[in-house]
Amino acid sequence: MIRLWPSSLLGQVLASVAAALLVAQVVAVLLIVRAADERRETALAASAAIQLVSGAERAALSEAFGPARRAAMRAGRGRGRAMPPPLRYTTAEAPPVLANQPGPEGAREARLREALLLEGVAPHQVVVATRRAGDDPALIAFAEDRPRFARRNAWRTRDLYVAAIQREPDARWEIVRLFEPNRPRSALGVLIFQTLIAFAFLFAALWFVLRRITRPLARLTERVSDFSREPGRVVLLEESGPSDTRRLIAAHNAMERRIAALLDEKDVMLGAIGHDLKTPLAALRVRIESVPDSAQRERMAASIEDITATLDDILSLSRVGRDGAGIEKADLGALAEATVEEFAVLGQPVTLCDPPGARKRIVAPVQVTWVKRALRNLISNAVRYGGTARVSLAAQDGSAVFTIEDDGPGIDPARIADMMEPFTRGEASRNRATGGAGLGLALARAIALQHGGTLVLTNRETGGLSAELRLPL
Repeated sequence: MIRLWPSSLLGQVLASVAAALLVAQVVAVLLIVRAADERRETALAASAAIQLVSGAERAALSEAFGPARRAAMRAGRGRGRAMPPPLRYTTAEAPPVLANQPGPEGAREARLREALLLEGVAPHQVVVATRRAGDDPALIAFAEDRPRFARRNAWRTRDLYVAAIQREPDARWEIVRLFEPNRPRSALGVLIFQTLIAFAFLFAALWFVLRRITRPLARLTERVSDFSREPGRVVLLEESGPSDTRRLIAAHNAMERRIAALLDEKDVMLGAIGHDLKTPLAALRVRIESVPDSAQRERMAASIEDITATLDDILSLSRVGRDGAGIEKADLGALAEATVEEFAVLGQPVTLCDPPGARKRIVAPVQVTWVKRALRNLISNAVRYGGTARVSLAAQDGSAVFTIEDDGPGIDPARIADMMEPFTRGEASRNRATGGAGLGLALARAIALQHGGTLVLTNRETGGLSAELRLPL
């Protein structure tokens, strides 16, 4: 699917400016064309008014000086003119409106009346018509009598401006005909060229300015992504770009230092807790050997083991994601097979769905110890709550998917998200043999997130739970 709107800040700003400039240029072109049309109409009205006034004056002089003078005047004024002299100014009993032509043009009439008033003429009635020159009866009749003029076909397709006035009621109509000037063809090309030049200069300037803003933001985005994967490694970014961007980078550097310091303090605190608790637990384990009641001694030893195991899980959960070392390319199929064998040796009902010979080799960069720990936790939960565990591995959409299925009661859909939180158990009792400490799923999810993957729990339609551990290849 083609993306029409860019996703980056640089692309969106440039696209917005381009759209705004295009709209502004279109509006400017429309205003320029409208102004040119106004000037054109005003010039036509002024020229028609002058022709009507001067034509009437010439007609009066012609009547006064006789036929010879009229012929000389016609010959003198006809040279070099576009409209044939006999058609430039005429009189008629009726206005020059064709039967199939729309009614009078009010705006053009108003302009012509204003132009005539400036010439000192206040007509009783004004009519303006626009038609194709080849449809004008006077021009057609003129061409029929003059074959030489008729052979010049260029005039037939031109627009004709016909203006007529009646000075007094019941007076003859005075008519002038003008060829409307053609619009200059180069105007649109000039406007397009100007638009392209403006686009080029504006885009070049914006690109340099926006690159100065977006380059530090891109580095900051990349650093935030890296820091989310490895919060223990502090890399301070250079403060560059505009003042707002520099302040943002400085704030991020300070936050990164603070988070790293807090994580270091947490590790020190948890290490101290682990040391301070495991030492007295070990001493207590030795002391209970002196308890004479064997049943009581075994219960006490089991409680100490529960506390030690819970403490180990807490420390493991806190260390996930703190160290990116130990990542290596591993055969995930062999890893799953080795993990399943550990349970099989203990007599647990765990099976690998894909036999080694039929399994496709899937290799991914992982921390082998942590991935094994996640698989053990998921398989242990399946055996504990579902009685059996079936393990399979497949490659889907660029990820390696470990699937662990059981035949147990499943999980209430409303509680699936809560079950992956620390110290949340599916079994109400606090007996470690039946429910554990509630850290197994939380640890498995943390390991998946450390590798950039996910842990998804779903209830199977046929009963039981399906846990999918997805790791990117």
